[in-house]
Amino acid sequence: MTEPFTHWLETAGTRGVRVLVIVLIAMILARILKALTTRLVHIAKGQTRASQMREQQTRTVAGLVYSVGAAVIVAGAVLMALPEFGFDVTPFEAAAAVGSVALGFGAQSLVKDIINGFFIVLEDQYVVGDLIQVNGETGRVEYLTLRRTVLRNLAGAIVTLPNSLVGQVANLSRDWSQAFVDVTVPSDEMVGRALATLEKVAGDFRNDADWSPAIVDGPRVLGVESLSLEGTVLRLQVRTILNRKDDVARELRRRIKLAFEELAIPLSRTHQVQVKGAVAPPQL
Repeated sequence: MTEPFTHWLETAGTRGVRVLVIVLIAMILARILKALTTRLVHIAKGQTRASQMREQQTRTVAGLVYSVGAAVIVAGAVLMALPEFGFDVTPFEAAAAVGSVALGFGAQSLVKDIINGFFIVLEDQYVVGDLIQVNGETGRVEYLTLRRTVLRNLAGAIVTLPNSLVGQVANLSRDWSQAFVDVTVPSDEMVGRALATLEKVAGDFRNDADWSPAIVDGPRVLGVESLSLEGTVLRLQVRTILNRKDDVARELRRRIKLAFEELAIPLSRTHQVQVKGAVAPPQL
């Protein structure tokens, strides 16, 4: 009885050592993978806008690489450890093959999510922190995986989009923003005087030290945008640094209003129409 028990102890000890080695190797590989992905993010850091954008992209890619790599390491360690407990891995491998086929037929939307998410990251369409417009929603990307994109919209709500549903995307956080400011003057107003006033306002705005850092190009007076019975629409264009177009447009409108008031140039005019012979409504 002693020999079988001794043999069992030796076998159990050997298997225990093998399992421990497998676990240690898996932990070391996971730590190496974590260190490599962290190193990639650290290398991409910088002070310029381009460096910050590259850092965001690298951080997103590094997170995806680590999550997928960690899952592969854990799965490989489990498959290597199962034979040490007397399990035959062949049925598991066959089940995995059948499961992959079933996944391909029964979870096509999930596969589409992952494929589309991979190309979103690979092509740098957007990263965490970008302000985007997609599927009628405008919001900042708070979370991005291969399966889904999570936005915080303008109302503060969390919007979750499967990546397979992400179609045309407008990224509002790249390079610069642009705003158009329309000014309507009455049809009988001298357009030349209004345009000259707009040129002066635009020039003063460009030279203002408080606002010039927010401006990339302009403001430019484009001219007459449209003609209608309500009046003549004049348009200005201004390009700003990211996320400042609304502030710049509001300040530009304020200055235009003050300049027009100073020169008595009306922005709108109410027409009163008197209909002769109209019948008064009955008194109740």
